[in-house]
Order: sequence, then structure tokens, then C-alpha cells
Amino acid sequence: MPFAGALLMTVPAMAGDATLVHPEQWPKGGSPLAPDPAMESRIRDVLMKMSVEDKVGQMIQADIKSVTPDDVREYRLGSVLAGGNSKPPGQPYPVASQWQALADAFYHASMDTSQGRLAIPVLFGIDAVHGHNNLVGSTLFPQNVGLGATRDPQLIHEIGEVTARELRASGISWTFAPTLTVPQDVRWGRSYEGYSQNPALVAQYAAAVVGGLEGKPGTPQFLDAAHVIATAKHFVGDGGTHEGKDQGDAQISEAMLRDIHAAGYPPAIKAGVQVVMVSFSSWNGVKMAGNTSLITDVLKKRMGFDGIVLGDWNAHGQVPGCTNEDCPVAYNAGLDMLEAPDSWKGLYKNTLAEVKAGVIPMSRVDDAVTRILRVKMRLGMFQAGAPSTNSLAVTSAEVVGSPAHREVARRAVRESLVLLKNDHGLLPIDPRKHILVAGDGADNISKQNGGWTLTWQGTGLTNANFPGATSIWAGLQAQVKAAGGTAELSVEGDYTQKPDVAIVVFGEDPYAEFQGDRPNLAYRPGNDRDLDLLRKLRGQGVPVAAVFLTGRPLWVNREINAADAFVVAWLPGSEGEGIADVLLRKRDGRVAHDFHGKLAYAWPRTAVQVPVTAAAKGEQPQFAYGFGLTYADHGKTGRLSEEPGLVLSNDQAGVYFTRGKPATDVSVRLTGANGVATNVTAVPAATPDGSLHITALDYKAQEDARSLSWTGKGSGAARIELVAPAPLDIDRETNGDVLLVTTLRLDAAPPGDDSTIGVGCGAGCGGKVTVGQQLSGLPHGEWLRVGIPLKCFRDAGANMSRIDRPFEWSSPAGGKIAITDVSLGTVADRTLACPMQGVKP
Repeated sequence: MPFAGALLMTVPAMAGDATLVHPEQWPKGGSPLAPDPAMESRIRDVLMKMSVEDKVGQMIQADIKSVTPDDVREYRLGSVLAGGNSKPPGQPYPVASQWQALADAFYHASMDTSQGRLAIPVLFGIDAVHGHNNLVGSTLFPQNVGLGATRDPQLIHEIGEVTARELRASGISWTFAPTLTVPQDVRWGRSYEGYSQNPALVAQYAAAVVGGLEGKPGTPQFLDAAHVIATAKHFVGDGGTHEGKDQGDAQISEAMLRDIHAAGYPPAIKAGVQVVMVSFSSWNGVKMAGNTSLITDVLKKRMGFDGIVLGDWNAHGQVPGCTNEDCPVAYNAGLDMLEAPDSWKGLYKNTLAEVKAGVIPMSRVDDAVTRILRVKMRLGMFQAGAPSTNSLAVTSAEVVGSPAHREVARRAVRESLVLLKNDHGLLPIDPRKHILVAGDGADNISKQNGGWTLTWQGTGLTNANFPGATSIWAGLQAQVKAAGGTAELSVEGDYTQKPDVAIVVFGEDPYAEFQGDRPNLAYRPGNDRDLDLLRKLRGQGVPVAAVFLTGRPLWVNREINAADAFVVAWLPGSEGEGIADVLLRKRDGRVAHDFHGKLAYAWPRTAVQVPVTAAAKGEQPQFAYGFGLTYADHGKTGRLSEEPGLVLSNDQAGVYFTRGKPATDVSVRLTGANGVATNVTAVPAATPDGSLHITALDYKAQEDARSLSWTGKGSGAARIELVAPAPLDIDRETNGDVLLVTTLRLDAAPPGDDSTIGVGCGAGCGGKVTVGQQLSGLPHGEWLRVGIPLKCFRDAGANMSRIDRPFEWSSPAGGKIAITDVSLGTVADRTLACPMQGVKP
């Protein structure tokens, strides 16, 4: 299979109109399903009975946090979804029966024929991207970045089958998977959702996973009660954006778009995929959700796709001239259903008016609804009954997380591991020895799963949230004990008896989407905790095997040098014992399982090298695409260069104040009750009128926090502001479930309800949230992460695309707080409510 980087050097450069599409140059295809005149006749019969209101409702998908079964009954919505943080009411960590109950409620509402309504079953979709990752107790597979390393399409097919069965067991029949992106710059925060940088491998996997999820077209198994609707996403070019920016712009030629980024779609369509989700991203400046040429002329006409074309989460609102509540352009471009999670009611109202006015032609509406009905009929929804009556749902306790399912996942873990270094033959390890297991990833099931795991970002979880799962430590401990050896766990690498060998498990913390975008590929810049642990153990004469948990290749040359063996375990999922299967010998000394995995992405030589684009310039990566040692390979890796390259910035996006100090180029400004402002260049400091004082404070380290005291001087409120060096665009974060999170300690609650937290967007522009009463309920003297949804600031009047003051805290005299961090995030100890009406500056 050729290295994808070679393809980059052979495609023609852009010439002329960079947005011009030539459909005749794209692969020609069509549905693998034979024409079904009886079904098409039934579709026409239903369509004729539908009112325009019925039709518009079918073209909208709402999120379960913002829609009720009664809404579905009234508005006749075609679909609901459960976003990454959306769960059955009151059930943050739901089990199968709780999903079933919610699915049943929506189903019964959609089938209500009272008052002359038509019974059209509602589709329920969810992001099951590495197993049914929103279901407690489910089988969780390695993220796609690891599955690419297996080079095993049959395994991918089996994973699709298992995922489908566990979805059906919970009453859900539609997954927003597979992701057929072909990431070319792994600074992108969604890189781990892609199988490979190589379009040929992605194309091979596309058919395998769709076949596993849906069954084989033309057989009785296709979309039967054990299979689900699959979604090929994100069409097209999401993995080719400039500098790997999520929801960014793919500034590439049509040939690159077609040959690299669209490679998975023809085989997915041939395999019978029923839904294609359109990308947030743009192609040469044109938002995909408004690109008629690519959606209608290429996908629908040239490729012959006859299923549903779905938008992403409010992505239509990014199309010029559109808002989240109003976008005829997207429907006219060829989208059949818009994902309007929290904006569905406004979208329904405006779309209905536009259809009646002819802005959206009835022919376009009828085509969209025909496709939606076709998919529902192919799934057998009109005859299937309530989701909980599915045979797999009835026996869900035996289906979800079953031993057979977990064995598939454990095999996937074994096959995905990539060995980068094994000096002196340290691996495999004799399990009869005394083994130290260290690092913060060793006994951390959340960390070994990554994002899109029980929550959107995969954060805020403990091992207790994963019944039936096995941490890497637990898997190692079990096998060592069975062999007669001893194992000791210490995150910090301390021990009571000097070990014969140490296994150190460390890596990236969970993230999803744009929260994982990076300026470069340095691993934990400015934080050498893991490196220090490796060096400490080596310095004590303990041989070290490093196990690296990551969603992408990162520059870890120093860590590789500090270890005797280095294993990339990616994000292996729930079955951590698969790592012990490969790292440990059998009791009799034989190799139990050899290393199988080969890199599906090239590994960077420096922190600033993007291997795919570097290959086009003749530069060599540290480890090439396809690299991966086995136990048969001998010899030393040699010392790798520890020069990271010219790193211009290590700042993480969305971090404005950390460890008591502003982020690079962010300034701290105090404004007194008299309106006079002063920039803080050192602490202690105060406003000229003495109404607000700032001093250094120790939290976890020396002076890693700041104390703010509002005094009785001055008659008005004083405020602290963090001022960005240039306006920040956080529209995409606002569109998601992102919070402005302040890690603080309340020492004295400000009096009354006049305190506000806000953001600013230039002179006379901003949004503030009143927080006085809510703060008064916080415990005094305790450090807490306090979050406010970014949507609160938008609703209060802030323009979130040009924020120049990402944090403001205003208070009258009497308050005292300490702050150590201010950043964007999704996890908070307390989330403050939006007021009914924001306070505008």
C-alpha cells in the first residue's frame, strides 16, 4: 500500500477558479441495492398524504437536551440525536434500559395518529465512534487511529457488527460513524478519528466497517434487527484543513480533494451506506454545507448516493448569509436534513415560511423527504415497533459488554500496538519477575479511551464509570499474578522492592474536536513530568518499557531515548489486558502474542514537522508510514535527536490564565470604581483609586494563583480583565457545549447580585452574566472549577467571533476571590446558569 505522502507530490497544483468542480472527473457510482418499485410507490403514497408542515419537520434533527417527545409529536420532526454530552434526563451515565425508555418515548410520539397526524417513525442517531461509547458497560474499541495500525479489514468488519448489536440493545438504530477522514496534519484535534493518512487504507476500511454496521446489501441481514444505519463523514476535506484547524479551510486542489479526502466515499456507497454527513469545514473558502457542486452534482448525481445527506451540529449556521435558525442555502445546496440541536424550533419556523414562499422549491423538499422516507423504510422502521421490542434490546444484559464482544476488542488492542524501540530485547517481559507499573495512564480507563467516551471530551470520569472494563494495570497484574510473579502499582514510580523492570504508561489526556487542536506536535511542552519519571527509573538501574497513550503521532524523542522499549498503544479502549497479552511472555517463556501493528501515520522527526507535507518536500520522518518492529527484529534504535525544531508557540488554544499568570501576550488589566484602568506588570498591584487589589498566592506551587480583593474605596464596581493581543474567534466553541471555566477559591462573597463575569468584543460590545447570588452558594475556602456556558455570553450580546477580552470579573466592594486558571473547557465542579436576560455593557 503506497505511502500517502507520495500522492501529494503527484497531484496538480490549483489553477484558475479554485472552487470550480468537475463532476465528470469524480468516481461514478450508484446504490448497490436493486430498484424497489414497491418501496418507491409506498414513499410516493406517504409523500402525497403529508402536509408541508409534515415535510419540513422531517427535514430537521433536534438534540435530546433541547427537544421532548411532545415536541416530536407536535412538529413531526424526522429525527433526534444524542450529542456527546446529551443523555436521558437525569441520567449522566445511562445504561441500556434508560436509552431504550427514551427511544421508546420518541418513537411513540412520532407514531401518534391523533388529530389526523401521520405515523412516521422518528430516527434516533448517536455518535458510536469506537463502540457504543455513550453506554455504560459497553464494549469500547481502540480509537480509529489505532485500528489503522492493525491493517485488518476483517477485524474492522467485526467491530462494526459488535457496535451495531450493542446499539440495538440500547434501542438506537443509527450511528454517526464511520469517520472516513484522511488526516494530513495531525495537529488537528480530530486526527484520532481517522484510520490513516493513506487514502487507500481508508477506502479499504470504509467498505469493511459499513458492511459490519449495516450488513451486506442484497442479503436478508442488510439493515435487519441486528444492524444499524451507518453515516459516512465528514464530506469532504475535513482532514485537509490549513494547519490542521478543526472546521477550517482545505486550501487544496480539486484533485487532492477527490483522490485523497474523498477516497472512502465511493466504497462506502458501494457497501450501502445510508447517510453521508457534510463537514463543518470549507474547501478553498466555500463552506461545505453550502457547496451545491460537491453535494448535489458530485455526491448525489455523480456518485449516485440515494440516501440522506445530513448536516453537522449547527454547521449550516456558518454558511454566509445563514444563522443556526435560518439557512435555505444549505437545503438548496442538497442537504436533506439539518442538524439543529438547540436551534430546531427557529429553523422549523423559518424553513416552513421559506418553503411556502418558494425560496426552497417544493421539488427540493420532496427530494429530501423522499430520501428520508427511503432510509426509514429500508431500515424497516414502519413495521419494527418500539425500539425496546427489538430482540437484542430484550436481552440487552447478555449483549452489552458480552465476553465475545470484549474478546474482539481485546484482539483489536493486541493488533494495534506499534513497537518503536526494543533495545536489548527488553520485551517481552518474563511475568514471573517483580514488575513495577507506573505513570498516570496505568490505572486510568478514561485516559486509555480518550475523547468521545461517556462524555463529549471523555473527561471528568473515574474507573467506576466503566463496569466490566479492564485498566492496563489490572490486565498486567492479573497475568503477572497468574504466572507466579509480583506486580506493584505506583503512579509516581516509587516502590517498596526494587523491580526487575518497570512499565510506565503515560500520554495525552482526553479531548475531542477543536479542543485537541495544537500549534505543534510537542508532547506536553513545558511539563516534563513523564520524562522525569522515565529518567528517574533508568537512573536507578531499572529497565523501562514505555507505553504511550495518544491519539496521534507526537514528538517524543526525549521520552524514547529515556526508555529501553517504547510502545505506542494509541487509545486502546476498554480492554486494557490486550496490552499485557503482547508485553508479557507466557509462563513457559514463549511469546504469547507478537507485535502486529504498523504505523498508519508517519511519526514526526521534530515538534514542528508535519510528516505528510514534509514528505512532499523530501524530508524524512522519524518513523515512516508502515514502520513497526516485531520480536524478530534485533538491534538498537540508536539515540534520537532531542532538538525540537523552531517552536514558535506552545500555547494551548483557549487557555487565557494558567498557574496564576496570563498566557503569552495576554495582559491583565484592572479598572477601578472610578473608571481608571491600569495594566498589571507585577504583583502586588492595585487600581489607582485603591478599589481593587491583586496579590500573589500559593495554591499548588509558589505564587501559582492570584488573590483579588475589592475594598470599600470608590462608589461603583471595579473589575479585572484579561486582554487578548488580537481578537479571538470562539464561535465554534460557543456552538458546542464549551464553558468558560475559572478555577477559583471564594474567600468572601460579594454583597448583593451586582457581580458579573463577562467577555468583551471591542468598544461597546460584550456579554455579561450576573453571578452574585450564584456565587453566594459556593463553599468558602475551597478550590473549585466554576463554568459558564459560552452561549450565555452570546445570548447576552457578545460577538463570539471577535472576542478581545475573554474574561472580565466585575464586583462591588466586599468581595475576595483567588484565581489560578481561566480557560475554555467542558468540565466544571459547578456550572452557573444563564440569566433570563444578560447584562450588556
